[in-house]
Amino acid sequence: MRSLILAFSLIAIAIPASAQAPKRGNADLQTYCAGDAIAFCAGIDPNSPQMDACFKQNMSQMSSNCRRAVEAYKSGGGK
Repeated sequence: MRSLILAFSLIAIAIPASAQAPKRGNADLQTYCAGDAIAFCAGIDPNSPQMDACFKQNMSQMSSNCRRAVEAYKSGGGK
């Protein structure tokens, strides 16, 4: 019974987290830019044009790994 309750608890925690996962970008952007997104663009929907504008505005302040991931994403056909 305890394991069943634990399983339901883990599912209940995971569902809201997956509902907020970015629908755009790639794994490198999510890995290397997550901290920068929190630091410079907190509270902005990661799937919105406002996030793009925030990144563009703050790109010079973002980490070098994030800047490289953004450039690689753009050169690979991303927007």
